[in-house]
Amino acid sequence: MEKLKVQKAAAQALSILKGNLNNYTYKFPGSNSEHLFYPETENTEWTTGFCTGTYWLAYELTAEGSFRSAAEVQVESFYNRIKQKIDVDHHDMGFLYTPSCVAAYQITGNKRAKEAAILAADQLISRFQVKGEFLQAWGEPGAEDNYRLIIDCLLNLPLLYWASRVTGDGKYRDAAVRHTKTSIQNLVREDNSTYHTYFLIRGPESRYGGLRLRDIRMILPGREGRPGEYMARHWHGGIQKMKPAENCSAK
Repeated sequence: MEKLKVQKAAAQALSILKGNLNNYTYKFPGSNSEHLFYPETENTEWTTGFCTGTYWLAYELTAEGSFRSAAEVQVESFYNRIKQKIDVDHHDMGFLYTPSCVAAYQITGNKRAKEAAILAADQLISRFQVKGEFLQAWGEPGAEDNYRLIIDCLLNLPLLYWASRVTGDGKYRDAAVRHTKTSIQNLVREDNSTYHTYFLIRGPESRYGGLRLRDIRMILPGREGRPGEYMARHWHGGIQKMKPAENCSAK
């Protein structure tokens, strides 16, 4: 019965994706719907990689060339985006380049996709704050009004683990591991729910620069960070006993 449900759901998803190809090949779905439909946009903002990723999943399920062709068109767009540094000054490089370009390289061996994904990993670690040991989410790196990390960023880290694996350079993995540890220390509450963002103030008093400020915004307990912590454990065996992820799962 469960297998039939999965097959039915997959068939429905594939039908929707095939219907989307006319609108979302040279354009992308916008980040927000308008009257229950997603407007066509250029490759900007932080959600466009998910569209390409669904096409790669559809291609893997069906081997239909139409899905691969659409995904490859979009991968070229991602290559141009990172080369020209279009809307990439934020922490969402993993959301953008893992489902699009990493997937393209893994499935087809596309070397331009590999190059784009490595450049995206370089862009992401350019936001790493050495003193605080975290990837700054938004804003000018080091700016006091944006000196903070965000729970969502844990889901961007597989891009860094992948980059270390294919390049042999441990700097990507090191940044990911340190960011994960800082996130666990500062974003998980005592009741195992999580903060959305966590502000830090720099200064001479401590590694973090003195007082730490917690944003009052909240998300459902552990929902966004939990998969990221599990992925960190999967990609980097050095992170032992990921108890916070298990505790958040139990909420």
